Amino acid sequence: MTYIKAPAGLKALRAAGNDQRIEMMAQRDPIFPADRHALYEAHGYSAAIRSGDLLFVSGQVGSRPDGTPEPDFARQVQLAFDNLAATLAAAGCGFDDIVDVTTFHTDPEAQFETIMGIKNRIFSQPPFPNWTAIGVTWLAGFDFEIKVIARIPESA
Repeated sequence: MTYIKAPAGLKALRAAGNDQRIEMMAQRDPIFPADRHALYEAHGYSAAIRSGDLLFVSGQVGSRPDGTPEPDFARQVQLAFDNLAATLAAAGCGFDDIVDVTTFHTDPEAQFETIMGIKNRIFSQPPFPNWTAIGVTWLAGFDFEIKVIARIPESA
Protein backbone atom coordinates (compact mmCIF):
# COMPACT_ATOMS: atom_id res chain seq x y z
CA MET A 1 0.00 0.00 0.00
CA THR A 2 1.26 3.47 -0.85
CA TYR A 3 0.69 6.25 1.64
CA ILE A 4 0.40 9.79 0.29
CA LYS A 5 0.13 13.00 2.29
CA ALA A 6 -3.28 14.70 2.13
CA PRO A 7 -4.69 16.89 0.59
CA ALA A 8 -2.31 16.41 -2.35
CA GLY A 9 -2.50 12.68 -1.61
CA LEU A 10 -6.29 12.65 -2.07
CA LYS A 11 -5.90 14.41 -5.40
CA ALA A 12 -3.33 11.82 -6.47
CA LEU A 13 -5.60 8.95 -5.40
CA ARG A 14 -8.53 10.46 -7.28
CA ALA A 15 -6.38 11.01 -10.36
CA ALA A 16 -5.40 7.34 -10.18
CA GLY A 17 -9.09 6.36 -10.18
CA ASN A 18 -9.37 5.43 -6.48
CA ASP A 19 -12.54 7.41 -5.69
CA GLN A 20 -14.29 4.31 -4.34
CA ARG A 21 -11.40 3.57 -1.95
CA ILE A 22 -11.40 7.17 -0.72
CA GLU A 23 -15.16 7.02 -0.10
CA MET A 24 -14.82 3.69 1.75
CA MET A 25 -12.05 5.09 3.97
CA ALA A 26 -14.16 8.13 4.86
CA GLN A 27 -17.34 6.20 5.74
CA ARG A 28 -18.36 5.50 9.32
CA ASP A 29 -20.96 2.77 9.59
CA PRO A 30 -22.40 2.13 13.07
CA ILE A 31 -22.58 -1.50 14.19
CA PHE A 32 -24.87 -2.78 16.93
CA PRO A 33 -25.36 -6.32 18.24
CA ALA A 34 -28.79 -7.90 17.73
CA ASP A 35 -29.71 -7.47 21.39
CA ARG A 36 -28.29 -3.98 21.83
CA HIS A 37 -28.37 -2.93 25.44
CA ALA A 38 -29.73 0.18 27.11
CA LEU A 39 -26.35 1.88 27.56
CA TYR A 40 -26.07 2.78 23.86
CA GLU A 41 -29.32 4.73 23.89
CA ALA A 42 -28.85 6.18 27.36
CA HIS A 43 -25.40 7.61 26.57
CA GLY A 44 -25.65 8.17 22.80
CA TYR A 45 -22.85 6.07 21.34
CA SER A 46 -22.39 3.20 18.90
CA ALA A 47 -21.25 -0.26 19.91
CA ALA A 48 -18.75 -0.12 17.05
CA ILE A 49 -17.87 1.82 13.95
CA ARG A 50 -16.80 0.15 10.71
CA SER A 51 -14.39 2.30 8.69
CA GLY A 52 -12.93 0.62 5.64
CA ASP A 53 -11.69 -2.78 6.71
CA LEU A 54 -11.32 -1.85 10.38
CA LEU A 55 -13.81 -2.17 13.22
CA PHE A 56 -13.44 0.19 16.18
CA VAL A 57 -15.37 -1.29 19.11
CA SER A 58 -16.45 0.97 21.97
CA GLY A 59 -15.65 -0.05 25.51
CA GLN A 60 -17.71 -3.09 26.42
CA VAL A 61 -18.70 -3.63 30.02
CA GLY A 62 -20.32 -6.42 31.97
CA SER A 63 -23.80 -5.01 31.87
CA ARG A 64 -27.12 -6.68 32.26
CA PRO A 65 -29.74 -6.12 29.51
CA ASP A 66 -31.05 -3.05 31.36
CA GLY A 67 -27.54 -1.51 31.39
CA THR A 68 -26.83 -2.00 35.09
CA PRO A 69 -23.51 -3.48 36.23
CA GLU A 70 -23.25 -7.18 37.08
CA PRO A 71 -22.15 -7.15 40.75
CA ASP A 72 -20.07 -10.37 40.66
CA PHE A 73 -16.65 -9.38 39.25
CA ALA A 74 -15.84 -12.62 37.39
CA ARG A 75 -19.31 -12.63 35.86
CA GLN A 76 -18.93 -8.92 34.97
CA VAL A 77 -15.70 -9.65 33.06
CA GLN A 78 -17.28 -12.62 31.28
CA LEU A 79 -20.31 -10.49 30.32
CA ALA A 80 -17.98 -7.79 28.94
CA PHE A 81 -16.33 -10.43 26.72
CA ASP A 82 -19.79 -11.79 25.77
CA ASN A 83 -20.92 -8.27 24.79
CA LEU A 84 -17.71 -7.85 22.83
CA ALA A 85 -18.31 -11.16 21.01
CA ALA A 86 -21.84 -10.07 20.06
CA THR A 87 -20.60 -6.73 18.72
CA LEU A 88 -17.80 -8.39 16.74
CA ALA A 89 -20.27 -10.93 15.30
CA ALA A 90 -22.60 -8.13 14.16
CA ALA A 91 -19.76 -6.95 11.89
CA GLY A 92 -18.80 -10.45 10.72
CA CYS A 93 -15.77 -10.63 13.00
CA GLY A 94 -14.58 -12.85 15.82
CA PHE A 95 -11.89 -12.80 18.49
CA ASP A 96 -9.26 -13.97 15.97
CA ASP A 97 -9.77 -10.73 14.02
CA ILE A 98 -8.77 -8.49 16.94
CA VAL A 99 -5.45 -6.69 16.49
CA ASP A 100 -5.49 -4.29 19.44
CA VAL A 101 -7.03 -4.49 22.93
CA THR A 102 -7.29 -1.84 25.64
CA THR A 103 -8.72 -2.78 29.02
CA PHE A 104 -9.60 -0.56 31.95
CA HIS A 105 -9.48 -1.83 35.56
CA THR A 106 -10.57 -0.20 38.82
CA ASP A 107 -8.24 -2.39 40.93
CA PRO A 108 -5.73 -4.03 38.57
CA GLU A 109 -3.67 -5.84 41.20
CA ALA A 110 -6.66 -7.49 42.90
CA GLN A 111 -8.47 -8.20 39.59
CA PHE A 112 -5.55 -9.47 37.51
CA GLU A 113 -5.91 -13.20 38.21
CA THR A 114 -9.65 -13.25 37.42
CA ILE A 115 -9.21 -11.24 34.22
CA MET A 116 -6.28 -13.36 33.01
CA GLY A 117 -8.23 -16.58 33.58
CA ILE A 118 -11.04 -15.39 31.31
CA LYS A 119 -8.71 -13.70 28.80
CA ASN A 120 -6.56 -16.84 28.46
CA ARG A 121 -9.61 -18.96 27.60
CA ILE A 122 -10.60 -16.52 24.85
CA PHE A 123 -7.13 -15.77 23.47
CA SER A 124 -5.64 -19.24 23.92
CA GLN A 125 -3.43 -19.44 20.82
CA PRO A 126 -0.83 -17.14 19.28
CA PRO A 127 -0.67 -14.78 17.62
CA PHE A 128 -2.11 -12.76 20.47
CA PRO A 129 -3.42 -9.22 19.91
CA ASN A 130 -1.64 -6.15 21.26
CA TRP A 131 -2.87 -5.47 24.79
CA THR A 132 -2.76 -2.36 26.95
CA ALA A 133 -4.19 -2.48 30.49
CA ILE A 134 -4.96 0.80 32.25
CA GLY A 135 -5.81 1.31 35.91
CA VAL A 136 -8.62 3.82 36.46
CA THR A 137 -10.57 5.14 39.43
CA TRP A 138 -14.03 5.23 37.85
CA LEU A 139 -15.97 3.28 35.19
CA ALA A 140 -19.53 4.49 35.83
CA GLY A 141 -20.24 1.73 38.35
CA PHE A 142 -18.37 -0.99 36.46
CA ASP A 143 -15.00 -2.50 37.40
CA PHE A 144 -13.81 -3.69 33.97
CA GLU A 145 -14.09 -2.40 30.40
CA ILE A 146 -12.62 -3.69 27.14
CA LYS A 147 -12.33 -1.88 23.81
CA VAL A 148 -10.75 -3.29 20.66
CA ILE A 149 -9.79 -2.67 17.08
CA ALA A 150 -10.38 -5.57 14.70
CA ARG A 151 -9.68 -6.14 11.04
CA ILE A 152 -12.87 -7.08 9.21
CA PRO A 153 -12.42 -10.27 7.17
CA GLU A 154 -12.86 -9.92 3.41
CA SER A 155 -15.71 -12.44 3.60
CA ALA A 156 -17.73 -10.22 5.99
